[in-house]
Amino acid sequence: MSYLSKDFLLTTTSAKKLYFDYARNLPIFDYHCHLPERQILENKPFTNIYDIWLSGDHYKWRLMRNYGVDENLITGSADKKEKFVAYCTTLGTAFGNPLYHWSQLELKEFFDCEIEINADNAEKIWEYCNAYILNNNVTPKSLIEGAKVKYIFTTNEVFDDLTVFEEIAKKDFNFKVIPAFRGDKIMNIDAPDYKAQLSKLEALTNRITCISDLEKSIELRLKEFIKVGATASDISVERVTKIPAEKEAEEVLLKAIGGDKITEAEADIFKGYLTYFLMKLYAKYDIRTELHIGAKRNNNTKMLNTLGADTGYDSISEYNSLNCLSALFNRLEAEDSLPATIIFNLNPKMNTEIMTLLGCFQSSEVRGKIQYGPAWWFLDNKVYMEKHLKDLTSLGHIGTFIGMLTDSRSFLSYPRHSYFRRILCEFLGGMMERGEITNDFERVGRVAADVSYHNAVSYFKMDK
Repeated sequence: MSYLSKDFLLTTTSAKKLYFDYARNLPIFDYHCHLPERQILENKPFTNIYDIWLSGDHYKWRLMRNYGVDENLITGSADKKEKFVAYCTTLGTAFGNPLYHWSQLELKEFFDCEIEINADNAEKIWEYCNAYILNNNVTPKSLIEGAKVKYIFTTNEVFDDLTVFEEIAKKDFNFKVIPAFRGDKIMNIDAPDYKAQLSKLEALTNRITCISDLEKSIELRLKEFIKVGATASDISVERVTKIPAEKEAEEVLLKAIGGDKITEAEADIFKGYLTYFLMKLYAKYDIRTELHIGAKRNNNTKMLNTLGADTGYDSISEYNSLNCLSALFNRLEAEDSLPATIIFNLNPKMNTEIMTLLGCFQSSEVRGKIQYGPAWWFLDNKVYMEKHLKDLTSLGHIGTFIGMLTDSRSFLSYPRHSYFRRILCEFLGGMMERGEITNDFERVGRVAADVSYHNAVSYFKMDK
């Protein structure tokens, strides 16, 4: 048996009542993830635990590297079972790491497997889960519906194929899959393959010879996303930069179109302008903006060249975007073009500074219009979720918070929501037990339920 108990992470009577009576059984709204929509559409049965659990999950890869596992047993040509055993061995002593909790929850919630994960039990877990997968016809649909997911927002570039979402909508799924509009590959003008990315956009819209052509193309694609249900967008930058004049941004674009190398300063000019343009466009169409800041990407060039991006070699950036973020919000607000926005901050040192800034730009048009997003990526663990909740309640309003997401490429990531809900209820229950807030369970429970699910439904304009 594993160490997990019914009351995992819940230490008070109040916390247990909040979780079991108000939060536990709610559906899941996964408003930001990287699940492959075509795999959802095809809904092919899985054949082994490795393909669901380890393939493509750079969270797990990173932990294995920290344990000294050879890369061949992580992303190399080693046998799937060998890789699985290597991960179980790694996890057996990874006390305190969120994967130590998540992985055990995943086995329990999806496979009803309560064998504790470690090197000694790896063989038993492999056999147990593979038998379960084959006997129960485990597919993307069964995993999603089993987790009671109601909405999934995938993250899609401006030129992605949207017919996939039209086809998914025709299926007898008990959940909706909707794309969130992302312009990163059009924004990252310093990328070596930028002209190729621009060509993909041109093929779907119009020829791009200047900044106004680019803006027209982006708007045309946004309208196509809206046709298939999109209500959200995503921007990911290491730091927010100054808003330059349109002419300056156009000069950089023309240089890139001409095939010239773009400097870091020139890339900042273009990204600063495009962030401003995109957010203004999102306000025009009432699209929620998810702005991710603070990730330093691709630190290890050797491994980037070997494995590509999104393979576990990113980190937290030291950049402070506060002044530029303030200027961006202030200009958009002055132009009546500030969209409902969620700031995902990856540097916990900036929690309080950003929280206080967001309070300067709220509006009654959307409750919690400018959101401080959930503890994200390196911060979606018990320590930083608790810090996030403390900062949020101290400087904002928890009653408007839109709660957890997966930000994952894995179909097994949904226990992260129950993990978050337990931490949330422990936090609120602790305040009740200490006499810091009301002991009215109906009132506090309603907040727990709203944060767990209902607030996100309202914020993203979905049906109840």
